[in-house]
Amino acid sequence: MFSTKNLIPAMAAPTDGFRPADLLARAFSNPHLTAGLAGGLLLITLLTVIALLGDPRASTPVVRLSLAKVQGVAAPPGWREALTAAPREPVVVEDIFRLSETPLEPGGAFGGQATITMAGGRAFHAADPLAQAPLAGFHVQGSGGLLPIIAANGKTPAEAYARPFVPNGRPKVGMVVGGLGLNAQATRQAIDGLPPEITLSFVPYAEGLQGWIDLARAAGHEVLLETPMEPVDYPDNDPGPYTLMATAQGTETVKKLEWVLSRATGYFGVTNYLGSRFLGSDTGMNAFTGALRGRGLAFIDDGQAARRGGGIPRASAVRIIDEQLSGEAIDQQLLQVEAFALQNGQALGSGFAYPVTLSQVASWAESVESRGYQLAPASALTSRR
Repeated sequence: MFSTKNLIPAMAAPTDGFRPADLLARAFSNPHLTAGLAGGLLLITLLTVIALLGDPRASTPVVRLSLAKVQGVAAPPGWREALTAAPREPVVVEDIFRLSETPLEPGGAFGGQATITMAGGRAFHAADPLAQAPLAGFHVQGSGGLLPIIAANGKTPAEAYARPFVPNGRPKVGMVVGGLGLNAQATRQAIDGLPPEITLSFVPYAEGLQGWIDLARAAGHEVLLETPMEPVDYPDNDPGPYTLMATAQGTETVKKLEWVLSRATGYFGVTNYLGSRFLGSDTGMNAFTGALRGRGLAFIDDGQAARRGGGIPRASAVRIIDEQLSGEAIDQQLLQVEAFALQNGQALGSGFAYPVTLSQVASWAESVESRGYQLAPASALTSRR
């Protein structure tokens, strides 16, 4: 049984000569009394602090903001994990940003939109193949093969067979590489080695022409068909038996053109092969553009017919990039195409399927968008005139 006599035995019977200091010394020498006094002192201290500062167990007022969305901008992935990540030494990172003088339109990006909504709601992606030709409703059987026509709803082959494209607000640059279909190695290199935004032009005399066009469209390239035209040094320079002649009657011009057009399907327009004399003939060009207009086709030229219209979708190259067959010369011409686009909003170049041309165009196409341009198919650079 607990007894106060055990707690403070010296206080039970004071003797003569009692001193208070002796009593205190004996009291503090008792460990039980010392612990009790220390506990009481601690309790008094805590009560004093609570009275002055408030209860430390109470919650501190907190203002909570949503980090998931601030001013309509989504928080970057991983932000929650970053809040609880282990502390680490700060890291200094040097970053370099390239700013364009031409701002992007809303939703714009290098190379245009990655996804384009087609008619009927189908999504077209940048790496998708183009639909295999012929498309229903855009052809009629001619004497030598299928001939393009405008569909019943008014849509033209120029629209149906062009590569889908959405501008992003940057200067547009395009390239047509021609002379394809005669050399299998060069043709395959162009189809497989050039980005799908590069337009490919095929020779009508090529064997297996439809097969080559099908391969090109399967790789995403839009296609032109080359039309041989009379040059100033004809017949020393003879483009073949179906050459359009400057002094020919209109019916003869249309007949030869229809032979060219019946060689294959899947092209959105035609381009000239040679033609320095024919392109200067009003009679020849009126018959030529009139036939294209009736069939809903575009005409892309290498720059020799830049002043010609015809009421059809038109585009002209500002440079033939490989008149000098060296990598350095071709690169200089490609820079001229870029400069023209910067000044005028768009520019088209033209080249032949020489090995050096294919190599330089492939390298150029890989880097041109990093310099603030948008690589575009030739059809995207056309305007009706």
